[in-house]
Amino acid sequence: MRTHGPRGRDVLTRAVAGQRRDVTVGALLGAGHQLGEALVPVVIGVVIDQAVAKGDTGALVRWLGVLAVVYVCLSYSFRFGARAGERAAEQAAHLLRVELVQRVLDPRGGVERGRLPGALANIATDDAKRVGAVNMAVMTGVAALTGLLVSAVALLWISVPLGLVVLLGTPVLLWLGHLLSKPLERRSEAEQEQAAYASGVAADLVAGLRVLKGIGAQAAAVERYRRTSRDSLTATLRAARAEAWQGGVVLGLTGGFIALVALVGGRLAAGGDITLGQLVSAVGLALFLLGPLEVFAWVNSEFAQGRASAARIAEVLAAEPDVTAGDTPLPGPVRGSLRLSGVSLGALSGLDLTVEPAQFLGVATTDPAAAEDLLRCLGRTDDPDEGTVELDGVPLPDLDLAELRGSLLVTAHDAALFEGTLADNVGPGDDARPAMAAAGADEVARALPLGADTGIGESGRFLSGGQRQRVVLARALHAGRPVLVVHDPTTAVDTVTEARIAAGIRAFRHGRTTVLVTNSPTLLAVTDRVVLLDGGRVTADGPHGDLVRDEAAYRTAVLA
Repeated sequence: MRTHGPRGRDVLTRAVAGQRRDVTVGALLGAGHQLGEALVPVVIGVVIDQAVAKGDTGALVRWLGVLAVVYVCLSYSFRFGARAGERAAEQAAHLLRVELVQRVLDPRGGVERGRLPGALANIATDDAKRVGAVNMAVMTGVAALTGLLVSAVALLWISVPLGLVVLLGTPVLLWLGHLLSKPLERRSEAEQEQAAYASGVAADLVAGLRVLKGIGAQAAAVERYRRTSRDSLTATLRAARAEAWQGGVVLGLTGGFIALVALVGGRLAAGGDITLGQLVSAVGLALFLLGPLEVFAWVNSEFAQGRASAARIAEVLAAEPDVTAGDTPLPGPVRGSLRLSGVSLGALSGLDLTVEPAQFLGVATTDPAAAEDLLRCLGRTDDPDEGTVELDGVPLPDLDLAELRGSLLVTAHDAALFEGTLADNVGPGDDARPAMAAAGADEVARALPLGADTGIGESGRFLSGGQRQRVVLARALHAGRPVLVVHDPTTAVDTVTEARIAAGIRAFRHGRTTVLVTNSPTLLAVTDRVVLLDGGRVTADGPHGDLVRDEAAYRTAVLA
């Protein structure tokens, strides 16, 4: 869903305006290069008329010197102009990537809805690069226009009819090129959409590779990606055909235009209206014009693809946030009291729940969806449809999200690990050791070749499921938030390790509010109090032992 935010045109304009210094420098130097290129046939014509035709050796040497200076100037102009243009393109793409990452990481969320992670990565790489490349297209277009105007002036000086042919014919060619770029723009947008989706599917399949192997679903996964990749290939070929068709037609029109200029010049020379040197200059300029006109076709193509990519970037930047942020500060030091009043969201239905400061609370559920929805409320990835959630008496929507995240941490069952070492994922230094010991991650470190300095791979793929869970839990404990909510942190570890972790969490979080959302009897046994959510609300409340003895629904949920 889109809210008020930048449009594709705004993204494109900002990408160019933000690099106006380099674009201006590059355009001026590019214009100097094209000026030199246009002057080359003019100087050669002068050499023929002033030196060759008259047999003047001194004039020949002078004009050849002028020609050498022109070549040196155009060479250096191209070199430094291209450098400025490339710098503008790369810098604009970099800034767009940073802006996109900031929006994706915005605590208000909303960007990931309806988009696979791989699709967002594709937008932040390929689309950002295409928008950045528009800076190079602007610079090159200005340079080509300069070459075209200089050629037109030179042709007017040689012959008014030749100059008029160029001045009148060029706008027509540019207009036709713009019309021909429209199908390319549409197909380029479809191409990028399909490529982004294919990237997202590939990332999903790679992330779930172990699961796919475990259930023997490799063939189905391959077939799914084959279909997605085939759709992406079809869209890419359609865009390539549109680009080739546009380029071919524009090249044909340009060739016809150059032939017309040469024909008019030849007739004028045959009639004696221009000299031999002027004819050579005219033909040389006509051939030179092929370059700027081809550049205009390329510029149109770049703008078409840049507009399509800018529109996709704008959709991400303008995505409707999942939640809004307030500005009310928490009163004094965070005590850690939580209160849910009449909360309804998904599987939750009128939930009332109070967690006292420094309490170690267990939450068991008869429906796994209720646990997920509770985490969504407490972590403010979604706000309740009805009811309120308060931290120390302040409704969560009224709090600044940064302050909320610094006070309350929700660790999901499937929390991700990142590329790097085990220590990078938990936290550097000796401060992390108590948290690692409490979570049993110290055993994981001892089992690795380089201890905590061992790389664990993307998403922790070098670790087993139980090892990943212990590292995720250690990271959550090490964060040291006043309120910590943990969901099923030990489903992949053995019973003995789970008991040690339960005691470790209890000791490490002493004096701070902790909520364990789990049906594990080992973890629930160390809590101060347990509540059972059944039908989306609290149906039992008390110590774990009492609930096991007195509540059949609790025994079924926890011990079955």
